[in-house]
Amino acid sequence: STWNETSKKKQKYYRIVKDYYLEKDLYLIKDFYNSGVLQMEGLSKAKDDVSEEGEFIYYHENGNKKVVTNYIKSLPNGKTSEWYENANKKLEGEYIQNEEIIMPKLKINQFWDTNGVQKVIDGNGFFESNTKLSFEKGEIKNGFKEGFWEGKENKISYKETYENGKLISGVSINEFSESQTYNEVEIMPIPKKGMQDFYNFIGTNFYYTQESIKNNILGKILIKFEVDKKGKIIKTKIIKGLGYGLDEVAIRLLLSYGDWKPGIKRGVETSCSFILPLSLQANP
Repeated sequence: STWNETSKKKQKYYRIVKDYYLEKDLYLIKDFYNSGVLQMEGLSKAKDDVSEEGEFIYYHENGNKKVVTNYIKSLPNGKTSEWYENANKKLEGEYIQNEEIIMPKLKINQFWDTNGVQKVIDGNGFFESNTKLSFEKGEIKNGFKEGFWEGKENKISYKETYENGKLISGVSINEFSESQTYNEVEIMPIPKKGMQDFYNFIGTNFYYTQESIKNNILGKILIKFEVDKKGKIIKTKIIKGLGYGLDEVAIRLLLSYGDWKPGIKRGVETSCSFILPLSLQANP
C-alpha cells in the first residue's frame, strides 16, 4: 500500500515487466491489484523501478479507467483526464511546465462532481475532491486556484490563499494541533552547498574500476535514493546498473557526499525520493 517492495503475503499489488531480461531503452510495465485487475500500464526507462516516459493509464479495481496522463522524464506533461469509479468523467486538464519550479502545475479546464454535475467549465468554477486519503476544495479561475482553499492530506489539514494560481500564504496543522505557516506548497530537497556542488563532487570523484576499463563498459547508471526528514541520504538502490564494480562506486560516492536540506511540504519537513542518472561515455 506504500508502493515499496514487500513479501508476497503482504503485497497489495504485483508488477510484470515485459522483456525484463533484455537490455532496452523502454520497458512495458503493468501493475495489478491482488485480484488480478490491471492497476497501471505504461513505458518506463528503468525496469527495477518506474521512470515514466509517455502515456500512463491507471485503473480502478472494478476495471474502469481512472487516470490518463502523459510523462516526459518522469514528470507529468500535457493533457490529463480523470474518471470516477462508476466511469463518469471527473476532470480534464493539463500539466504545464514552469522553469521556476520543478513540478509542473495542473491547469483544471473541466471538472464534474460525483453526481455528474459540471462544476468547472472552461477553467472557471468550484473544485472539490474527497477521497479516503485526502480532500481539497476551492475556486478555480482561468484554470488555476484562486482565493481561499482548504484541504487535508496525510493527517495534515491546511488553509491557503491564492492569486492568479500563485500561493500567497498558507497555514497547516498536524495531528498534534501544531501549526506551520508557509508561502510555498512544496520545496524540494537540495544539497546544503547547492546542486552544482553535488554534481561537481560526483563528476570529480567518480572513477572507473579496472574490470570496467578492461571490458570498455559505457552507458548509464540510474540510482534511486531518498532524502529523509533530517537531510540524510537513505534507501539507495540501483535501478539500472552497468556492473563491473561501477554501481558500487556510484553508491559509495552518493553516500559519502554531505547532508542535504530536507524537502518541505506545507511547512513540514518530509522525505523525498530522487533518481540520479550517471552517464559514462568514455573510459579514461
